Amino acid sequence: MTIKTNTTILTTLLASIALAQESPTPTPSAIIEGSPVSSISPTESVTPQPSPEQTPSASPARNVRISFVPPPLEGRISLGIYDTQGKLVRVLHHEADLREFTIGADALVTQWDGKNDNGEDLPAGKYYARGYLVGPVKVEDVSQAATAPPENNSNASVKVKLMPNPLANDTRALVGLTAGFDNNGSYLKTNDGLPLFTISKSANSSRVSIAKKGDKSVEICQTDAAGFHQFRISNVDQMMAFDCGEFELK
Repeated sequence: MTIKTNTTILTTLLASIALAQESPTPTPSAIIEGSPVSSISPTESVTPQPSPEQTPSASPARNVRISFVPPPLEGRISLGIYDTQGKLVRVLHHEADLREFTIGADALVTQWDGKNDNGEDLPAGKYYARGYLVGPVKVEDVSQAATAPPENNSNASVKVKLMPNPLANDTRALVGLTAGFDNNGSYLKTNDGLPLFTISKSANSSRVSIAKKGDKSVEICQTDAAGFHQFRISNVDQMMAFDCGEFELK
């Protein structure tokens, strides 16, 4: 009985020693709450933030001030811009009344925005402005007297002697004239393309031609949707040329 009791006590004591020698289980540390920290793996790429689109700024104003003294003649003004090669690059005014210009102290004033007839910016450089004042030109429809349409000669031109401009020493005593047309009708123009005055407002023209009839008259033959027309233009010499000089486009 004594041996059995001692064995039980020894077994209990050894078990207690074994438990004391074992490593204690670590107590989990408290989790401190705070802002979560995001991590990016090396294989992940950061998507760049798109930069705001740059709105192109408007091109600076390139207005050129043009002034001139009008010839002493009642009528309407056609004014063109030319490059250094003499090419017409812009029809600035066509059959304009004097009231369409700004009246300066001693001249009429207008503005050019540096663009051509298509609204495109022209390169910087030297340009010239010149035009014509067209007086009391008379247009008559003489289609009933015409026998038949003439041969197609739309490239023809005639020479007309201008009235001298007493305010300028203009060497253009003669001007080459031809006929043209667009969706708005037909018109008389210079050989370099400056429209001078309207002949007819008939739309859908297919061809026009010009022929000289004396020193002061020309005849225009026109074919359009309504048929064949012939116009006589009298007093075509009642025109004066003027020059606005040279200027620099920046």
